Amino acid sequence: MARKLFCQISPLAYRISAAKCRATRRVGDFFSPARFARARSDEPLGARVCVHSSLIRRALGNTDMRLQENKAVNLALAAPKVNGVLIRPGETFSFWRLIGRTSAAAGYREGLTISDNRPSSGIGGGLCQLSNLIHWMVLHSPLTVTERHHHDQIDLFPDYNRQLPFGVGTSVAYNYLDYRFRNDTGEVYQLFARVDGDYLRGELRASRRPARTYHIRAENEFFSREGGVVYRNGEVWRDTIDPVTGRAAASELLQRNHARVAYDAAGLDIRES
Repeated sequence: MARKLFCQISPLAYRISAAKCRATRRVGDFFSPARFARARSDEPLGARVCVHSSLIRRALGNTDMRLQENKAVNLALAAPKVNGVLIRPGETFSFWRLIGRTSAAAGYREGLTISDNRPSSGIGGGLCQLSNLIHWMVLHSPLTVTERHHHDQIDLFPDYNRQLPFGVGTSVAYNYLDYRFRNDTGEVYQLFARVDGDYLRGELRASRRPARTYHIRAENEFFSREGGVVYRNGEVWRDTIDPVTGRAAASELLQRNHARVAYDAAGLDIRES
């Protein structure tokens, strides 16, 4: 049996570890040369880069739908914190520096979280849907992702009207698991996010339209059984599209997935090893 980490010993040990990680993050940011994006504007910049929407309430395995309702509340509280933010050349966007700590006192409710590679719940849960939305739009731009976390070793839920390739999600936990990207271009970028009925909607804009566009695709997807365990396999690629020819000028492997399936694999087309 693998030796437990200190944070896995007990709930108290977990809280101690989390507090240590948060303190380490605050100290690191204090001494960091990074310039964090703070300014906002309600006036949209001139060029639309990417627009995306995602359904808020989704049936995920046997997850309590109450957590999905609470997630909708949490997203409605968090989205305005990033709405309209300007990311100027050289600046870094930080998810948690804009949203701040989620707490019951601030109105956040208990939502779905992932802990120790299994579904759990916690105050402010479900905000990964917002970071997922932002990341997807950033992938369609020349912005540079500088920090991203993802539960890429486990496939927790069966597909439910999946819109995006498996493996492009993010995982966030205040404040030590952040989502960050930097603007290394010469243009100003702007992020919009809002809850609109059943959907979380986002838009990424810029002061000038990027010279090239981007396409995200999944390749070589399949399920395999290895040593009695089912895994989800696949690759996520990003193509840089030349606007003149409409063809890929470059292709970049973003991620290679080999994730253990954590749900009932009955009905899946599985390759036997």
